[in-house]
Amino acid sequence: MISIRNVNKTYEAKHGSVKAVENVNLEIKEGEIYGIIGYSGAGKSTLIRMLNGLEIPTEGSITVAGREISHIKGAKLRKARQEISMIFQHFNLLWSRTVTENIAFPLEIAGVPKIKRMQRVKELISLVGLDGRENAYPSQLSGGQKQRVGIARALANNPKVLLCDEATSALDPQTTDSILELLVDINKRLGLTIVLITHEMHVIRKICHRVAVMEGGSIVETGPVLQVFKNPKQQITKRFVQQVTEPEETKDTIEHLLSQYPHGQVIQLTFVGDGAEQPLMTNLIRQFPLTVNILQGKISQTQNGSYGTLFIHLDGDEEDIQKALAYISSQEVGVEVINNG
Repeated sequence: MISIRNVNKTYEAKHGSVKAVENVNLEIKEGEIYGIIGYSGAGKSTLIRMLNGLEIPTEGSITVAGREISHIKGAKLRKARQEISMIFQHFNLLWSRTVTENIAFPLEIAGVPKIKRMQRVKELISLVGLDGRENAYPSQLSGGQKQRVGIARALANNPKVLLCDEATSALDPQTTDSILELLVDINKRLGLTIVLITHEMHVIRKICHRVAVMEGGSIVETGPVLQVFKNPKQQITKRFVQQVTEPEETKDTIEHLLSQYPHGQVIQLTFVGDGAEQPLMTNLIRQFPLTVNILQGKISQTQNGSYGTLFIHLDGDEEDIQKALAYISSQEVGVEVINNG
């Protein structure tokens, strides 16, 4: 569906050239929800803007839905863009138009007759859950409702690809989740390919099938979301994964408990897929003469399955602790010793 090959993007500045995107190669499948994550300045916004021709690569090629976006102009590019829609962080709605008029706008530009326009708008309003708000203006809508209008407008011309540029960054956590659930629903119902950029691992965890991590204009790590959670290779990826798997209070909790229990070892366990459902702690307590103290834990759902982390404190004979660690490893659970007593 989307092929990005050897893409570079260089900007000329007063003090020399700046490489915003460097040697990026990606293949995104039809019907996939693909996430691109990175901090500010990583190059992700430039990359996503090249997917619909808003930016042109300095080198390399980009093909979307059979069209080489990086090498077409004029009427051909406008035609291609009807199949590649985009939603934005700040909604980009027309403030003097109602919900209905905002959604109908791209259909007007495409020359769709009014009767068909209104029929399509009605379908979209229902699809995104805005029934009863047809005649409201953007100033009368919540942030989540504005983004729903943006999504409906983006779907008006039946695109094959939906690009999401930090589409939930301006929303509160609860509204973010509702918008992400809507995108998953649209992906399943319409078979739409969705590419989203974000700096929040929660967004990736919640809806993406695969993820690419960007840093300094380059892709430094890619893979299925569950696999990246299970085994992040780059330091930046580990930081992103920790956003979801290690709550803010984890470090303080562990330090407090270590001061109370100076002996033994603190262990971080990582469960993936079926491993998250196993009665590991019960078996551990039954089989080994150890004191097992659960410090903190969390199980998250991804599109590919469950992922969980658990921090525990083991106390007892050192030989028994080592046997227990070997047993945990044999259960296909990741083991990392955080602190030695």
